[in-house]
Amino acid sequence: MSRVIFMCGPSGSGKSTYARRLESAGMVRLSFDVEMWRRGISTVPLPPDVRREIEGELQRRLLELVAAGADVVLDFSFWSRRMRDDYRALLGPTGVVPETVYLATDRETVLRRMRARRGEHSDDFVLTEDLAIKYFDHFEPPTPDEGPLLVVE
Repeated sequence: MSRVIFMCGPSGSGKSTYARRLESAGMVRLSFDVEMWRRGISTVPLPPDVRREIEGELQRRLLELVAAGADVVLDFSFWSRRMRDDYRALLGPTGVVPETVYLATDRETVLRRMRARRGEHSDDFVLTEDLAIKYFDHFEPPTPDEGPLLVVE
């Protein structure tokens, strides 16, 4: 059975760095940011219709990969409990119980990393300070009752 990992944390927490390590170990990495970059999109937040389109494509690819027996890391923010629950429900019929890796990076580190971004590649999207703060302050940390959870501090 496939293994699926939800990378969970606000922008700048280190999700993509961690996910790329999993990718180099053999997992398939799916990423909103990579897909946005591939489409020539370099600003965030996304318009809702574009976000839905990209998410639909990533969900289809996830289910295809799981059906093929591949291990997948979802390099998303999974910023809300609802989003994590929605993806658990999507995977439910496959029998896969996803694992959540939560990067519990402190606010100052996240904001310092965001200030250093230059928009040079898909994992380097620039956010305004206000937007980075909003994303951090509205992030809903995962809890153990959601299923397998690894907290990385």
